[in-house]
Amino acid sequence: MTNNQLTESGKLKHFLTIEGLKRDLLTDIMDRAEQFSSLSGRQVKKVPLLRGKTIMNLFFEDSTRTRTTFELAAKRLSADVMSLNINTSATSKGESLLDTLHNLQAMHADMFVVRHNESGAAEFIAQHVAPHVSVINAGDGCHAHPTQAMLDMFTIRRHKQHFPDLCVAIVGDVLHSRVARSQIQALAILGVGEVRIIGPQTLLPTDSQTLGVHVYHDMEKGLKDVDVVITLRLQFERMQGALLPSPQEYYESYGLTQAKLDLAKPDAIVMHPGPINRGVEIASSIADGPQSVILEQVTHGIAVRMAVMSMALGSQPEQQDKTA
Repeated sequence: MTNNQLTESGKLKHFLTIEGLKRDLLTDIMDRAEQFSSLSGRQVKKVPLLRGKTIMNLFFEDSTRTRTTFELAAKRLSADVMSLNINTSATSKGESLLDTLHNLQAMHADMFVVRHNESGAAEFIAQHVAPHVSVINAGDGCHAHPTQAMLDMFTIRRHKQHFPDLCVAIVGDVLHSRVARSQIQALAILGVGEVRIIGPQTLLPTDSQTLGVHVYHDMEKGLKDVDVVITLRLQFERMQGALLPSPQEYYESYGLTQAKLDLAKPDAIVMHPGPINRGVEIASSIADGPQSVILEQVTHGIAVRMAVMSMALGSQPEQQDKTA
């Protein structure tokens, strides 16, 4: 899969998964996002890098943050953007995904941003698009969410600088989280010192040991002296069977409270990919507190997605100082 993401010269063509990518490429994405992040302070928040390009958002699954930040990112790059309401599209009337894809491609699309509830959907689409079209995975099933992982890495780098010195804890429903899988892969590629996953056995993957992480079922032990705490949403819609006794009991054992956060390093940052279930995964006082960088993650998502889009479509960063 990973080879399909890169051109023969090693440049980004599609962005489907973090797995198998090189550290230099992930660093390039963050470096370019750093340049784009300054746009938010300008009166005109646009650059002409993707002027004349057409980007289509194909969201077969509900989303707010991801869809909105992709739209903003494309518009700030001066691209023409179309977001399809899949519930009223031809696929809901019996048309196959490939037929829909080919029709949209006939409208001269240059990029598809795809979110789908089936794992592998973005890769499937990437295998069937025209050679000039790029595909960005905006989340597929329980498989991957590479741009979310990269905006998380960018946020961590903004606060902590050196990945090899860090201990990162990922708390909660790792089993169903495409974000967690992409985060673990990105952290490993960037050389983070230690990655811990914390949660009940029913919400951790059975292959945890092969992921290169340390597994904890006890929140207090797992949070001891960590630099970064990433809490995950409980994905009730993906759970089959009784994996949890109750949300309240989960909160008592694995919800992030001040008492539990105090076990981490004093300057630890708190992250969450959203949406947040307050009082279930995290206390409101922590989500809104001084150690939280949750809203920063949302802001950084625009710059990171601008970076990925411009790299996939081959635009040069030196053009950024021009205004649209």
